[in-house]
Amino acid sequence: MTNKTHSVLYVGVTSEIISRVWDHKNKTYPKSFTAKYNCNKLVYYMFYPHIEEAIAIEKEIKDRNRAYKIKLINSLNPEWRDFYDDLINQ
Repeated sequence: MTNKTHSVLYVGVTSEIISRVWDHKNKTYPKSFTAKYNCNKLVYYMFYPHIEEAIAIEKEIKDRNRAYKIKLINSLNPEWRDFYDDLINQ
């Protein structure tokens, strides 16, 4: 997730992506990192068959630098468009 100006990147894991992104967009948790930095745009996501695999990848991505994360986003979403509407309209 990112903010309007793409100055902040947030990496997380969830088993309920649509509801979790909705939470971020609506600041359900007003004291959270994503609420504080207005991260409400889903620019990258991947599905994994097992939560353990997703958590391992999340940790790997979090450990990487910003340039790596930007390259990852650009590989899937060079326009940095918000994928949330695509998810809810599937």
